[in-house]
Amino acid sequence: MSRIESFPPVESPAARVLILGSMPGQLSLDKQQYYAHPRNSFWFIMGELFSFPITTPYEDRLEILRRNRIALWDVIGSCSRPGSLDANIDNSSLQPNDIATFLADHPRIRAVFFNGAKAEQAYQRHVAPGLAKGGEKLTCQRLPSTSPAHAGINREQKLAAWQIVREYASDP
Repeated sequence: MSRIESFPPVESPAARVLILGSMPGQLSLDKQQYYAHPRNSFWFIMGELFSFPITTPYEDRLEILRRNRIALWDVIGSCSRPGSLDANIDNSSLQPNDIATFLADHPRIRAVFFNGAKAEQAYQRHVAPGLAKGGEKLTCQRLPSTSPAHAGINREQKLAAWQIVREYASDP
């Protein structure tokens, strides 16, 4: 099983919110784009929250996130995983990204939102114990996964849950 690696963070010095996924799926890795699967709801949700069409070019979508004080990354920096499902990640191979340093370098971030359960679990296990004093002041919340594999709720229900991202990003 070959090792896969996540992408660099999408960041801004003004970021108030950090959205953490687990590890990009195979199509995202192939395209080198966050949430590239056409049935993943992430870009639909961001477009609804920040008023841009889903057809906006990828680099422009990233810039819209930055302008709206959103940082984007993955908890897992590298791992072994056949296919795209989080359930197939070989946990013994998991190496986290250096989120503690990222948070220290972005002191305006007040909230961390997890795109699904695997991102939250990996953060709690591999990142939270190493956070510097003050890390406990962050709001940390799991949101419903935008993955098409998470079909227990529909896109509109996911959008309703994700509204909190806009609230935290827009507060002074």
